[in-house]
Amino acid sequence: MNKKINRLKVQTLIITLLELFIVGIFLTLYLLDVGNMDEYIRVEYIALGFFIIIFLDCLFIFKMLFSVYKIRKDSDVKVDKLLGNDIEEAYLFSKMGIVVIDKEGLVLWESDYLYEKGIDIVNLNIFEWNEKFEAFIKEENDYKLIININNDVYNIKYLRTAGIFIFLDVSEYEALDKYSREQATCIGVITIDNYQDIAGNNDDTNDVIAKVKNVILEYGKEYNLLLRYFKSDSYLVICNFKSLERMKADRFSILDKAKNVDENEHIQPTLSIGFAHDFPDVNKLNEMASNAIEIAMSRGGDQAVVSKYGSELEFYGGKSDAMQKRNRVHVRMMADSMIDVIEKSGNIFIMGHTDMDMDALGAALGIYSICVSKGKQAYVVYEPKQTEKKTRSALTTSFSKDNLQKIVISSKEALEKTKPSTLVIVVDVSRPKLTMCPELLEKTKKVIVIDHHRRAGDDVIENPVLSYIEPASSSTCELIAEMLRYSYKTNDVKIDPSVATIMLSGIFLDTGFFKNKSTGLRTFEASMILKDYGADNGLADDFLKDEYEEYIFINKILSTMKTPYYGVVYCVVEDDEIVERTVLAKVANQCMALKGINAAFVIGKTESNEVRISARSDGTVNVQILCEKLGGGGHFQSAATLFKNTTVANVENELLNVLDLYLSEARTNVKTKGD
Repeated sequence: MNKKINRLKVQTLIITLLELFIVGIFLTLYLLDVGNMDEYIRVEYIALGFFIIIFLDCLFIFKMLFSVYKIRKDSDVKVDKLLGNDIEEAYLFSKMGIVVIDKEGLVLWESDYLYEKGIDIVNLNIFEWNEKFEAFIKEENDYKLIININNDVYNIKYLRTAGIFIFLDVSEYEALDKYSREQATCIGVITIDNYQDIAGNNDDTNDVIAKVKNVILEYGKEYNLLLRYFKSDSYLVICNFKSLERMKADRFSILDKAKNVDENEHIQPTLSIGFAHDFPDVNKLNEMASNAIEIAMSRGGDQAVVSKYGSELEFYGGKSDAMQKRNRVHVRMMADSMIDVIEKSGNIFIMGHTDMDMDALGAALGIYSICVSKGKQAYVVYEPKQTEKKTRSALTTSFSKDNLQKIVISSKEALEKTKPSTLVIVVDVSRPKLTMCPELLEKTKKVIVIDHHRRAGDDVIENPVLSYIEPASSSTCELIAEMLRYSYKTNDVKIDPSVATIMLSGIFLDTGFFKNKSTGLRTFEASMILKDYGADNGLADDFLKDEYEEYIFINKILSTMKTPYYGVVYCVVEDDEIVERTVLAKVANQCMALKGINAAFVIGKTESNEVRISARSDGTVNVQILCEKLGGGGHFQSAATLFKNTTVANVENELLNVLDLYLSEARTNVKTKGD
């Protein structure tokens, strides 16, 4: 078809040029009066000649149109034979269009359905008309092409042997699917984090609580939420997915609205929100929403957690640090529950995280002392190679070799001694892969988790018999010290002064000697408790002191400091140097000691195939959010990230990319005095 049409085009061009040439020569000779032409040729004859030429041209054009029509008809007949006699009614009924192309992609024919839908592509190259078609026909599998044309959605299929594209109009199905997605049921929970601290016993008359509840109700009206008051501090929320998408788009602005209800209040109200969607069973959605709100609160509150079935959790907010909202009754209940489990267990293993620091060791020794006082056989899982140098030194200098053998046990020995009645107590970490011996968690069903770090999504120890995760605490040693003091069941517990000193050193470490904003009144109370048990301030400080060579090396790393953003700095250890994790943390702390720095990141190799980032903040930047974007986690003002099989330069680039994308989100806009 295409060749015949091209041939007709060439014929037309030749005849047109020939006519123009003859007419041009004649007019030139006539106007120049060559051979006295004006005497022999009258004007009437010239007009008659032009009339004849025009008449012949009309006949030629009519012949051309007839030829094109005949070619098109022949093509239609061929397509009819190819597709079958009754196919037209079938594809019209199913809203299906057909396009036939040649080997070069030129459209030879299209069905009337497509023409009526405004798609007129005959004699156009389909690959130039839409670039997606060229890649589409190269696919060897059953890949389907879905395109949007004139607000209609088509599912394209290509019949390779026949050179035919089938356009299936799925606009109605897409609209129905979109509507179904938008109207899918979502279940959520909204909780006022510090309800008891604000309301006390005057729930009905408390002005701040009334304002917060009004904010929640107004937010529900704005986003079409069905709210049901099911606890004094919580609402059950039912909505459709469209409403949830709107809330996600504005990043749950209710979090900021709740905090700003009364800026003159000493205690700032915050909300925790958990939502679940993308599952047909409402009971399962309710379970997912409950888990989401639990995660939001365990991460310190003031944030929203969205749980999509089969996908990773989404986090919104979390810009403010966790406030100290635990009370002594709660501490006593947790301590009593833990001791009940301890007394009903067989042997007990206590373990912290890999690269065990002073806080993890102090907390483990504190729990060990409780277990021994209750007459239970207990051990601290200890691997020297997975313990920081200073922590290792503090442990070996505080206890004799004989006593140390009674306290610690290797991972291998712990696995061999594990029984059905064995209890594992995990301290200062809640992520199974970061524990000293992850295999131990798989061999026992009884696990207790005590930690002060925010939960990092779904990567947590599953189904513990008791979980005490309190991000408002400065350290895990602080939590253990409170348990020792406020539980009636710990009155007979004896703490060795060496254990109390290591626990105090752990508090010193995690609070930066009480400089961090995570330090609160309870931190000082915990330190006083440890002093009562005989903790030595000077020795606790000595455990954390740097050696001269380490001090020089830290200053060398500090000299690499760069400032990608105002108030944000990072340092980089040379790629050929391997350092301890504590060195990175110390450099970050040294950066934070400088005026005008809001957040610091230090990058360095801790093993030949491991690169870590240690992050610190003064409270105006949530470094946990930034480290989670890099695959890590931690605390609001102290976080870290681990990378495997990469270079320091690559990690540096990833950090800069995350800062570009999420730094503004991580800034907390905390007001300082005098603002």
